[in-house]
Amino acid sequence: MKPFVTCLIAAATLAVATAAPAVAQTSRIIVVSHGQASDPFWSVVKNGVSKAAADLKVAVDYRAPETFDMVAMSQLIDAAVNQKPAGLVVSIPDASALGPAIQKAVAAGIPVVSMNSGSDVSKKLGALLHVGQDELDAGKAAGEKLASLGGKVGICVNHEVGNVSLDLRCKGFAEGFKGKVTVVPVSNDPSEIRAKVKAALGDASVDTVMALGASLAGEPAVAAVKEAGKTGSVRVASFDLSANFLKAVAAGEAAFAIDQQQFLQGYLPVAFLALNAEYGLVPGGNVPSGPNLITKEKAAQVVSLSAKGIR
Repeated sequence: MKPFVTCLIAAATLAVATAAPAVAQTSRIIVVSHGQASDPFWSVVKNGVSKAAADLKVAVDYRAPETFDMVAMSQLIDAAVNQKPAGLVVSIPDASALGPAIQKAVAAGIPVVSMNSGSDVSKKLGALLHVGQDELDAGKAAGEKLASLGGKVGICVNHEVGNVSLDLRCKGFAEGFKGKVTVVPVSNDPSEIRAKVKAALGDASVDTVMALGASLAGEPAVAAVKEAGKTGSVRVASFDLSANFLKAVAAGEAAFAIDQQQFLQGYLPVAFLALNAEYGLVPGGNVPSGPNLITKEKAAQVVSLSAKGIR
């Protein structure tokens, strides 16, 4: 964890711990994300939200559509606005679809902090700040690293077509990689991902697989490479973390994972909005939670935290 982020958490905890007990009774923060808490990635975000709520003694609701559905998410934001919370946390995977609902919240005087996706549009929509990583830059960093490992021909496995953030990851990967890159669209079904990655490896020139989510796509990609008998000759990397993917990195079966520290994406917006509600305090700019490349040297240290739903 970066020092300045550690200081922010400590300051938030200390400030709210000394605040009047009335804060918990009068302040409610609503989190609306495009990811369900049952998703391995979003469960870590939800853990961050819950931890902040407990530490800061504020009431927090976490809401998400049942599937990746921008119409449903927009409706959830509208419903949250009608409840007039002390603050609203939103992810912004599609600004054109969610922008009007977010702007309604801002117009209603509700402080908004965006997280995870939407760093490029957050300010334009009126959010106070964004907590997350720049997806394009993270993709570039991954592409550059994989190219430095000898990659020439790659595939980018997109498991959530229509999510602008994932599109940016693939775009950044292609820009950093500088070799030939083909985007492989898939669903959220790991078995389908495994089959499609294996099929793509039928092209003997493919030497790199970039997955956009460790548990959903990274793990099946590693399995597909094994089935194809290409472990060691085909490099696999993934955005985000899972205990099993990190074990693959530690074993040399995958190159690295990109950690955006999504626990912070849940924790910090709640902390910031609680401080804003009580004292009118807010950071002066966006807070980058990533990217951090977790390579073989670091992977074993992070496995236990990933299994606990923190990393």
